[in-house]
Amino acid sequence: MTATMTGTGLGLVSWVLFATSGPLAKAVMAAGWPAAAVTSVRVALAAVPLVALVALARPGALRWRAGDVWPLLGYGVLGVAGVQLLFFVAVARIPVGVAMVLVNLAPALVALWVRVVRGVRLPRLVWLGIGLAVAGLAVVARIWDGGGLDALGVAAGLGSAVCSAGYFLLGERAAHRRDALGTTAAGLVVGAVVLAVLCPPWTLPVDRLGAATPLGPVWLVLLTLAVAGTALPYLAGLRALRELAPARASVLSVVEPLVAAALAWVLLGQALGPAQLAGAAVMLAGAVLVQLAGVVEATGV
Repeated sequence: MTATMTGTGLGLVSWVLFATSGPLAKAVMAAGWPAAAVTSVRVALAAVPLVALVALARPGALRWRAGDVWPLLGYGVLGVAGVQLLFFVAVARIPVGVAMVLVNLAPALVALWVRVVRGVRLPRLVWLGIGLAVAGLAVVARIWDGGGLDALGVAAGLGSAVCSAGYFLLGERAAHRRDALGTTAAGLVVGAVVLAVLCPPWTLPVDRLGAATPLGPVWLVLLTLAVAGTALPYLAGLRALRELAPARASVLSVVEPLVAAALAWVLLGQALGPAQLAGAAVMLAGAVLVQLAGVVEATGV
C-alpha cells in the first residue's frame, strides 16, 4: 500500500468518525445541554485520557521546542476550538444546511492559500473538483430552503471554514515536525482550555448527565462523542497529513456530511430526498477528480 493510499484511508476514517459527532451532539442537546456546553465537554473528555496515554506511553511527544509553541496554539485554537464552536454558533442562527455548506468551503480556502500564498499552480481538475464538491454539498444541504440569513450566523459559518482551513495547513506542518499523538493531545488541551474559559465548568448542566436520549444516557453519549467523534478522528487526520498534501486531504472532508446524513437517516429517521442523493453523487465525483488530478507532495501543495 502506497503512502498516498494510506493517507487517503486515514483521512477517510478521520472524517467518517467526525461525522458521528452530529447525531451524537444533537441527541445530547435535545436532552437540554446547550451547544457550547456539549462542545466544551466533548473536547475536555477527549483531551484528558489522551494526554494521560501519551504521558505514559510516549512522554517525549509532549516536549515542545520554543519554535513549535505558536503553531501548536494556532492548531488548538483554530483547528479544535474554533471549528467546533463557530459551527454551533452558526447553527444557532442560520439553518443547519446553510451552516454546513459554509463550513465545508474549507477545501476551496486551502486551495486559494496554496495558490496565492505559496505560489503553487494547481491543476484545473483540482478547481473543477472543488467546485463540484461545493455545488453537490449545497444540494445535499438544501440551501434553497434557508430563507433569510442572519449576518452573524453567516459570519460564524465562514469563520468556521477559515478555522477548518487552518486545521489542515497548521496540521500539515505539525504532522511533519512532531509526533501525531503528542500534537493531537496538546491541541486538544489548548482547545479545552479555550472552551473552558468561554463555557466555565460550573455552568454545565451536570444534573442532566443521566437524562435519557434516543442513543443512550447523556453521559454515555458524551463519552462516545469525546472518543469516537473527537480524539480518534483528530489523531487519524493528523497522521493522514503526513502522507497527503493539505489541498488533497481537505477535499476528503466532503465525506463528513455524507456519512452524517446517512447516520441521521439510520439513527434519527431523517432520510435524504432524490435531489440530495444526486448532490451526494456530485460531491463524490468532485472528490474523485481531485484525487485524479495528481496533486503530489513534490509540488509543495
